[in-house]
Amino acid sequence: MSKEVIRILVGSLNPVKINAVKNAFSNIFANNQIICKGMHAPSSVSEQPMTASETRLGAINRALFCKNGSNNADFYVALEGGVDLTEDGPITCAYFSIINNQQQSVGRSASLPLPLSVYDDLVAGKELGHVMDELFNTTNIKQKGGAIGLLTQNNATRESIYTQALILALSPFINADLYHGTGVNNEL
Repeated sequence: MSKEVIRILVGSLNPVKINAVKNAFSNIFANNQIICKGMHAPSSVSEQPMTASETRLGAINRALFCKNGSNNADFYVALEGGVDLTEDGPITCAYFSIINNQQQSVGRSASLPLPLSVYDDLVAGKELGHVMDELFNTTNIKQKGGAIGLLTQNNATRESIYTQALILALSPFINADLYHGTGVNNEL
C-alpha cells in the first residue's frame, strides 16, 4: 500500500530549515510520505530582524510568497530568525508560518539569550550568523548548528529547536475542530 503524499514548499534554501520542516511533518504525519522542497522567498523585512514583530512578519511574508507563487503544495512553510531586546536582555528566536488552503498557524521557537557584545554587533548592522562565525571562528554556522549550537555547546541545535517549535505550530492543523474560531487558527 502506498502512502499518501504531503507536498511542502519551504520559503528557504537553507538545508537546516528544510530538514526541520521535513522532520516536524514526518513526526506529525508519520503515515504519509513527506516531500519537502525549498525555494527562495523574500521576507520583505530587514536582513537581520531586530524585533519579535519584524521577525514574525518576515515568516508570514515568506510563507505567503510561497503560497502565492505555487499551487502545487499542500503546505507552505517559512521560518524567520531574528533577535529582540527583552526586559531580561537580548535574545534570538525564530517565528514560523504554516499555511495550507484552509488556515494559517504562526508559532515561535524557544528564546536563546544572547551575550550583550553579540547584540551590540547586531545593533551596529551585522547579521547574527556572521557575528557568531567571527566569535567562534566558524564558517557559515547558520546552515549548521547556528548560534544555538555554538552557545549551548551543541546540546541543542538550530534544527532541533526549529523541529520542536514546528511540531507545536502544527497543532491547529491536526486538531482543526478544537481551534476553529479561537483566534489561534487564522482561517484563510
